[in-house]
Amino acid sequence: MNGAKTVAIIGAGPVGLAAAAHALERGLAPIVLEAGPEAAHAMRQWQHVQLFSPWRYNIDTAAARLLATTGWNSPDPEVYPTGRELIDNYLAPLATRTALRDVVRTSHRVTAISRVGYDKAKSKGRADAPFEIRTSNGKGDAALQADAVIDVSGTWFSPNPAGGNGLPALGEHEQRARIAHGMPDVRGAQRSRYAGKTVAVLGAGHSAIGTLIDLAALAEDAPGTQAIWLLRSDDPAKAFGGGSADQLAARGELGMAFAALVRSGRIRVETGFYVAQIADDAGRLSIIAAGGRRISADELIVATGFRPDLSLLSELRVQLDPAIEAPVALAPLIDPNEHSCGTVRPHGARELAQADEPGLYLAGMKSYGRAPTFLMMTGYEQVRSITADIAGDKTAAARVELKLPETGVCTRGGPESIAALSGCCGGPAPSGVDSCCADDAKAKAAGRTGCGCA
Repeated sequence: MNGAKTVAIIGAGPVGLAAAAHALERGLAPIVLEAGPEAAHAMRQWQHVQLFSPWRYNIDTAAARLLATTGWNSPDPEVYPTGRELIDNYLAPLATRTALRDVVRTSHRVTAISRVGYDKAKSKGRADAPFEIRTSNGKGDAALQADAVIDVSGTWFSPNPAGGNGLPALGEHEQRARIAHGMPDVRGAQRSRYAGKTVAVLGAGHSAIGTLIDLAALAEDAPGTQAIWLLRSDDPAKAFGGGSADQLAARGELGMAFAALVRSGRIRVETGFYVAQIADDAGRLSIIAAGGRRISADELIVATGFRPDLSLLSELRVQLDPAIEAPVALAPLIDPNEHSCGTVRPHGARELAQADEPGLYLAGMKSYGRAPTFLMMTGYEQVRSITADIAGDKTAAARVELKLPETGVCTRGGPESIAALSGCCGGPAPSGVDSCCADDAKAKAAGRTGCGCA
């Protein structure tokens, strides 16, 4: 190929757009292929959610420099945006008002990637052949070529199933009309679906916790709404977080508010619940655990994380960890059995490159495979390093330009529902007080021990 190196970037989410911004600064020729009709299509599915991290952790440096040329004003760095605010005030302007508007191709779903003239088995001269990217835009299939590929297509549309063994529970597919994944907008756009219903929420991460808090708030003005927390673990306390010791106040407050809700009985808890079967029971869901225990609910929300869709990479020589499904050099750094989002160190091209397929990089959420520890700002550091590597600046590619807070910056969820929980043991504890809720803070101030909201 002649001229600047062409870089195909799969996905126009925050990290994909950041990759394109860095590529332009490096003199590369990016092409961003987005499956949805607009940039940040996946984020639009959870736009109602408030992030735990303030603006200063959610804006990429190269993207900010690009936006500055349009007269863009950066939001208050200490304010916590919602997904919608992140789109409206950052991602949409970045994709439509800067030079990126000429390189982002929406409604272009990537269906497969290979090498021109090479199938997966052919080796000699393979590394010198350009990549061939097949796309579908509703008008038929097409192909384009690129010198390098950065796959930042994410995992949002590949949610994990309800089954405790990684497989769909028996009957899960048949009952899918009453099963949602991720973090639905139970108090807003989907209120009518959940108000006055018994809703089971499966999972122990921030999406599950945020949804349960929203359901508790919904119950205050929609009588009959009942939340049931289905937890595979036997210890609910693990989901409560670091409380007042958390460096991210919003995350700590969320955990404390959630703990107070559980202790007050406003959220029913079923621990050790490994879903084995889901069946219809006179118009309701019968959710059955291994061993036969069952609960009855109107709706089930499965918030058990996501996994990568690897089908589009099937003709490439990709080396992934067999358990985490992340690049083999990255997997030990992000293994959820050993790490939380606060203990994953910054990393870049060295860990994300594919040795047997030069020029191919997995980045963003997809690079983490099945690990739930991804941070948006870590993704920005990934693509800064990758674009430097593609441009031949190995020194910059190896350099670490990101410093994380000791406890990390976890997105998904947020404090927006806490203020609505006025009846939850008096609401959340005052800032700086080591208590799980307001009632507990008062009890401790009076010299009492134990949990004052019990």
